[in-house]
Amino acid sequence: MKLRMKYLALPMFATAMALTACGDTATDTPEGEPTEQIAEGPGTAIDVLAGNEDFSTLTAALESAGLTETLTGTGPFTILAPNNAAFDKLEDGTVDDLLKPENQAKLTGLLTYHIIPGKVDAAALAKIIADGGGSAEIGTVSGGKLTARMDGEDIMLTDEAGGLSKITSVDVETSNGTIHVIDSVAMPAAE
Repeated sequence: MKLRMKYLALPMFATAMALTACGDTATDTPEGEPTEQIAEGPGTAIDVLAGNEDFSTLTAALESAGLTETLTGTGPFTILAPNNAAFDKLEDGTVDDLLKPENQAKLTGLLTYHIIPGKVDAAALAKIIADGGGSAEIGTVSGGKLTARMDGEDIMLTDEAGGLSKITSVDVETSNGTIHVIDSVAMPAAE
């Protein structure tokens, strides 16, 4: 009987300990306030760009063109984002000229040439290039086209003016799409 009681006491003790562990514990958190911080997801495309100093020229251009509201919308879209170094490659005075109010339509055309409808990540780009036999035409929001091809591991883009851009960073996630960083400003066909 003592042996049997010993075997019954052990599970009862374990159960009592488990129930005690599940009991209410005191906290300093007032009633109704969450006890955990919920990680925020990525911001919108414009939030992500504006939050990175390497895209200050692009952000200023998007604001000047009146595209910031569009880029805070639901999307999805893919932005081919030239960094400040890409804008620095342009002929002196080009950016200042584009930012003038009288050139807003031209600036909007240039910037929407860098936006692809839908979310197109690097894997999808590589697939359409492979499916296209080594290159693929990609339509942009402006109505223009870019030609994408692989160069080793790099995705290269040829614009309508014959300029070449390399995607230097891929798949920067936003809440309304994705951003790929490019090393040159893509130019649409001359009007």
